[in-house]
Amino acid sequence: MTSSARPDVDVVLPCLNEAEALPWVLDRIPPGWRALVVDNGSTDGSADIARELGATVVHEPRRGFGAACHAGLMAAAAGIVCFCDCDASLDPALLIPFVREVQGGESELVLGRRRPQGRGAWPTHARAGNLALSLLLRRRTGLHLHDLGPLRAARREALLALGLTDRRSGYPLQMVVRAADAGWHITEHDVPYRPRTGGSKVTGTWRGTWQAVQDMSRVLAEAPEASAAPAVSGTQAQARGGIGR
Repeated sequence: MTSSARPDVDVVLPCLNEAEALPWVLDRIPPGWRALVVDNGSTDGSADIARELGATVVHEPRRGFGAACHAGLMAAAAGIVCFCDCDASLDPALLIPFVREVQGGESELVLGRRRPQGRGAWPTHARAGNLALSLLLRRRTGLHLHDLGPLRAARREALLALGLTDRRSGYPLQMVVRAADAGWHITEHDVPYRPRTGGSKVTGTWRGTWQAVQDMSRVLAEAPEASAAPAVSGTQAQARGGIGR
């Protein structure tokens, strides 16, 4: 992990009280990449722990997953930006082939399709909400994606050009919808999904899942952005099957 001003890749890690998970997550940031831990109002010392472990800490006082993600994107300096949850449910090292795919021009946006590993990794209500949103996304964009998970990689300038506005749970979905509207080539690959460390801030309860679904439903109701900027290659958006299917 590096704090260089010009990292090869920036990894945005939205963080709200993840002190227990941070050592595991930051230890798995690939060499030459920079970890951007976006502290979203933690009260457990997460920011101090992240800083001590060599991460760059960005403070975003406005609560919301999208607010934290976008603050990280704005703070990024690398040409390619990745996103990963900070709760030890996903290994940041899994992003290495994602980045290679973007660098090679094979895809403009690469997403991880979560495959649960172990009991309790992905609650039933969270899976049900994700399935419903995947079907709605298919109807809205034609993309045959199976998951709207947080593990993803894309070029920074292209992401900024999407003009993302959601600052809550709809942020990951809005990124995909606007990328599809802009004609990006979008791919999806299987990744192992472990039980998270600590309680979920969004999908740990039915109420949290319902709120997330409502946020994302509003995103799906948006009219296509006429001014959506194309990605580098400008190829037509599509989704390829996950690895090992």
